[in-house]
Amino acid sequence: MDAQTRKTALRMIPYGLYVLTAATDGEIAAGAVNWVTQASFEPPLVVVAVRADSHLHGVIRQAQSFALNVLRKDQGNLAFTFFKPVKREGQTLGGEPFHPGVTGAPILESTPAFIECRVVEAVSKGDHTVFVGEVVDVGLNEEIEGRPDEVTLWLRDLGENIFYGG
Repeated sequence: MDAQTRKTALRMIPYGLYVLTAATDGEIAAGAVNWVTQASFEPPLVVVAVRADSHLHGVIRQAQSFALNVLRKDQGNLAFTFFKPVKREGQTLGGEPFHPGVTGAPILESTPAFIECRVVEAVSKGDHTVFVGEVVDVGLNEEIEGRPDEVTLWLRDLGENIFYGG
């Protein structure tokens, strides 16, 4: 298989951008993610892939829960903030105000929506682990008008030279 063709073909899969958070025993982790999908209606399940060597991965493994904070189209700078490790300072994470959700995972107050999950399965293959989370809480931080998926920041919205995958 040609490596460049593989990369191009896999990059044709569209991705939204989210900030994934988790917390356990006073430890908090967060990172921008884009390999996310809903996997079931009943029970409601969300699947997210997390790089196995990341700090976030270890915290999710220990906490067995996570929160998916949905980024809005105009929050590209926030995505870039969470592309690298961030620090907690009081009730902010990477400078963003948050409050703990029902699982303890940080819920970012500036994002339009959040989905909080308890891990029900983890599949480790390659350099990522796929966490399957059952939705235990959701919330909207603002009124959503029109199609909800049109509000979501997409990877392509960050510019023609920003890719993940392939």
